[in-house]
Amino acid sequence: RELLPPWLVIAAGLTGIVLLCISTKDVPIAPYGIVLDAGPSRTILFIYQWTTANANKTRVIRECSSCPVQGPGVFSYSGSPQKVGKSLELCLSWAQKEIPEEQHSQTPLYLGATAGMRQLNLTHPTLSDGLLAALTVALKSSPFDFQGAQILSSPHEEAFNWVAVNYVLENFFKYDWRGQLVPSEKGMVGVLSVEGTSAQLTSEVEEENQVPKEGVRLQLYGQTRNVYTHHCPCHGTDQLRSRLLSMLIQ
Repeated sequence: RELLPPWLVIAAGLTGIVLLCISTKDVPIAPYGIVLDAGPSRTILFIYQWTTANANKTRVIRECSSCPVQGPGVFSYSGSPQKVGKSLELCLSWAQKEIPEEQHSQTPLYLGATAGMRQLNLTHPTLSDGLLAALTVALKSSPFDFQGAQILSSPHEEAFNWVAVNYVLENFFKYDWRGQLVPSEKGMVGVLSVEGTSAQLTSEVEEENQVPKEGVRLQLYGQTRNVYTHHCPCHGTDQLRSRLLSMLIQ
């Protein structure tokens, strides 16, 4: 199979965050939504817009624009949590200009933190809690409808990726020749994500009684999806690079 281009996977992962947040929280449907993707190396603010179209009682979204936050990932502020809110100010001000003022109070705002904060939470949970508290204070002070800041578990992060890639590939629904939404006849695809120290393969489990305890159950587009991630430690890019160098040396 042809590999997805990197830009598509990056955009897809963030689409998954906003899709699953909206599907699992009782929030009013607004024309705009904001996601802060707090990754290990940097944070990016994404603005999404909901269209008037529905796909099996679920709204359809599109990405409008984005703002890379200056500085390192949020976990790097563990020693000075009072500075983490300051780092977000420029992008939050930018978002206020991008979104019409009358829509600010109705625009849901989410922050999802991944690998860097997960590691910090394991080694120094007190520092992690302090950072999340500082982020909450900063985001609550914005004019947007703050819906929460949380550390995504690895299975949930991969579930976001799985949902997003299948969303971008129009596997949940598609547009017909009239421009109307119709069910897609394509099946779901699995997603292989390769990181520095490990690789993860995420796919849908067809039989409900076969879903492992670590699986994630999603209610999306009128259907229940059971998604499971298989972790492959020591199969990341760092290990592959080391093996390649070893072979070249030999």
